[in-house]
Amino acid sequence: TNSRKKQQHQQHQDATLVRPLAQPYRSLSRRDSRRIPTNPTNTMDAEKVAELRKKRQFRKFTYRGIELEALLDLSNEELMDLITARPRRRMQRGLKRKPMALIKRLRQAKKEAPPGEKPRGVKTHLRNMVIVPEMIGSIVGIYNGKMFCGVEMKPEMVGMYLGEFAITYKPVQHGRPGVSAAHQTRFIPL
Repeated sequence: TNSRKKQQHQQHQDATLVRPLAQPYRSLSRRDSRRIPTNPTNTMDAEKVAELRKKRQFRKFTYRGIELEALLDLSNEELMDLITARPRRRMQRGLKRKPMALIKRLRQAKKEAPPGEKPRGVKTHLRNMVIVPEMIGSIVGIYNGKMFCGVEMKPEMVGMYLGEFAITYKPVQHGRPGVSAAHQTRFIPL
């Protein structure tokens, strides 16, 4: 009887794998997706994947009307005209030794990284460093007072401070209110 049950179960599974074409397409639930057999011939080689990525059109990133390639070519004076007032004032007063050292270390990490790979992370305590286009693509470990939060620099971050991407506190998880002194005098029936 056990073998007959196994056989019936197998037949039922086989029947659910093959769906008639007349049946309208519906999204597969988690249970159905486990039943679909994987076919090793459907896997694409790396060349086809690379071709598909080239064909896929991405939205061009612009920062205040300037494309990413042109943004990377800007001088500090031209960049200062684009960013907001506070970072602009900071940059007008000049980049000091520590921010320049960080940029130098980021350049070195990018140079050492193999092509197509992300560069190694560079740790820093400089939360007040303004993100410049040269830093795009780098990984920076920003200190939040306890640990270094690894953040990958993206084009959208230009003109912001590093500290904006490493939160210094743990947001409050509001649970049940605690018992305060005012509520201790409340009558509790026995």
